[in-house]
Amino acid sequence: MTTTTGTVPAPKDGSGLAARTDRPELAPVAEYTPLPSPRAFRSHYPASGTAIETVRAGRETVRRIVRREDPRFLVVVGPCSLHDPEAALEYAERLATLHRLYADRLYIVMRAYFEKPRTSVGWKGLINDPHLDGSFDMEAGLTAARRLLNGVADLGLPTGTELLDLASPAYYADLISLASIGARTTESQPHRVMASGLDMPVGFKNGTDGGLQVAVNAMVSARQAHCQIAMDDEGRACIQRTAGNDQTLLVLRGGSGCIPNYDTESVAAAEVGLINAGFATPAVLVDASHANSSYDPIRQPEACVSTLEQRLAGRESLRGVMIESNLVGGKQTLTADLSALRYGVSITDACIGWADTAALLERMYTALA
Repeated sequence: MTTTTGTVPAPKDGSGLAARTDRPELAPVAEYTPLPSPRAFRSHYPASGTAIETVRAGRETVRRIVRREDPRFLVVVGPCSLHDPEAALEYAERLATLHRLYADRLYIVMRAYFEKPRTSVGWKGLINDPHLDGSFDMEAGLTAARRLLNGVADLGLPTGTELLDLASPAYYADLISLASIGARTTESQPHRVMASGLDMPVGFKNGTDGGLQVAVNAMVSARQAHCQIAMDDEGRACIQRTAGNDQTLLVLRGGSGCIPNYDTESVAAAEVGLINAGFATPAVLVDASHANSSYDPIRQPEACVSTLEQRLAGRESLRGVMIESNLVGGKQTLTADLSALRYGVSITDACIGWADTAALLERMYTALA
């Protein structure tokens, strides 16, 4: 790939205010590496007919669940992050079987996270650094993400992901059925505007401190039409006008000090906040990991069971749960020796293993009888 360094052209108005033409346009920027336009990239890696139908059906089903038109319990389950496409596809094959088996009571969506927000620094996900070595071959990362999403959708299994980077969704979001905006970006105006232009349901997580208002405000913002500078399908800068997205959910993920917020009082408070903001039929999803499990993966079933019990007791706002799960439980540290990585083990947050995942899904399915 070709790299380029920009320079500031001399002004045409004779003002003499421009920087010297031999100086980098933005001093901290070392180089620019061109990417294909989103349209050209998607055309090169097209979605299959089966994948297109899976995404369409997934978006419509999640919409109906959010609107309370579909009584099924939504379960978004999968690895904290995907770093090994081979292991991710094996996970998807196993999950697709349960997606079909439990389809009359549970609607299972695979968690497929390619971008990871970091509190300070660290591995930022498959798209940012697909080779896990700091080479940041993002075109290869986008390719891996798109191929994997296509493969999962070909299994008839819908996917959900967190949208972190503002530009990258144009390359793969057509293969996603559910989007989420993370706790660190829920307050970001550009992310709210992005959500307002997505043709899919979007979940906004409460703030890292546990505060709900920031997420409620984000949902209010996302349902409005907006206008911003963006990139079009040909990769050109343009003015983008969005139509607004009223298919949003509040995602409860706990707060600072590992304080959970899936208890009955917290859920009731979330309902009140959403109703006061104009959401007549509040939709809430409980993230069983993060602070809601005190970052201990084996406590995720507690949050799931409690959420389901509240739903069965009549709390209709609770539309489902989110679970961090992998082929093998726990987590491992990413080091320079990639040969030491264990297959199917998370390199970000710790997850429950496949056996525990299957048992939890069966337990929820049975409870719904």
